[in-house]
Amino acid sequence: IPFYTGVHDKAAYGIFFDNTFRSYFDFGKEDNSKTSFWADGGELQYYFIHGPHMMDVVKRYQTLTGTHPMPPKWALGYHQCRWSYYPEKKVKEIAEGFRSRKIPCDAIYLDIDYMDGYRCFTWNKTHFPDPKRMIKELANDGFKTVVMIDPGIKVDDNYWVFKEGKDNNFFCRRSDDYFMEGHVWPGRCQFPDFTNPAVREWWGNLYKELVDIGVAGVWNDMNEPAVFGSGTFPNDVRHNYDGFRGSHRKAHNVYGMQMVRSTYDGLKKLMRNKRPFTITRAGYSGMQRYGCVWTGDNVATWEHLKLGNIQCQRMSISGVPFVGTDIGGFSGEPDPELFTRWIQLGTFSPFMRAHSAGDTAEREPWSFGEPFT
Repeated sequence: IPFYTGVHDKAAYGIFFDNTFRSYFDFGKEDNSKTSFWADGGELQYYFIHGPHMMDVVKRYQTLTGTHPMPPKWALGYHQCRWSYYPEKKVKEIAEGFRSRKIPCDAIYLDIDYMDGYRCFTWNKTHFPDPKRMIKELANDGFKTVVMIDPGIKVDDNYWVFKEGKDNNFFCRRSDDYFMEGHVWPGRCQFPDFTNPAVREWWGNLYKELVDIGVAGVWNDMNEPAVFGSGTFPNDVRHNYDGFRGSHRKAHNVYGMQMVRSTYDGLKKLMRNKRPFTITRAGYSGMQRYGCVWTGDNVATWEHLKLGNIQCQRMSISGVPFVGTDIGGFSGEPDPELFTRWIQLGTFSPFMRAHSAGDTAEREPWSFGEPFT
């Protein structure tokens, strides 16, 4: 988010550098009497926002970039997540663990292992033979179900999502006109161009089956976009950019936001009279219009507990108020006190979710026993 705030002569101000290319900010390193910012391309367009109070600056910045829509009430509660809860028996065990101990919880997440070979918009029927029934039973017990959806679509002509995207030319291409391909969880993948309005419409409609069986929210991950090995797309990938065309140098910073935008718009249409819930790992200025964000993979240390609190405050000042961390740390092993303190701090976060990697010890509120439960 290329936005920063400052105080001069006791008056607060903000500067929003409205440029989606890779940007740089020098807060007095070269010359402590100067602040400078620049980008690798694009136009020199920035907004100076006057206070005089910091709250005035943030409000005016949000007037410019948008505000967060009212979330569903359940989204403000406690969310339980792990990579991954499966099979169905394990999901039910987690749900029963909360209710039998009378610990509040409003949502349970299904990470990538609920899918068939990590193919988005599919189910592993060995682990989840009847997802509609399971989701209904969870709902009857007071739990909403949130599922993970990534942007990487497996290259497989027998996979309906890939075939639709390929037939409609919805995937990103490189400067040589070959499709952009990279390896992520399903293996060899191609990636939708979410800067294309037609692609966003198509992607939003793909959620219909999930909504029809009762899924209440969607978690967009890996949408920087992340690619194994190279890290992300090469700069010569081309994008539609709402008809204005541009390379990935221009589109990289907005790719994740455009993905969650298509998810939010699709859910809003499909759910009709219900408020959508979306969560994204990547975004840009204005992403608050489409959902909440978490601070990404963290580590189970006291330093990361402190850092996460700072990150959430800074995100809020940057116009993204619905934010939280992976409580307890995504990787590493918290001791009982660290996990307890993280839960306590999480109650003051707008978005409260515990999440952990599959190679760590289980990370539910009762995992450490008394007196920490």
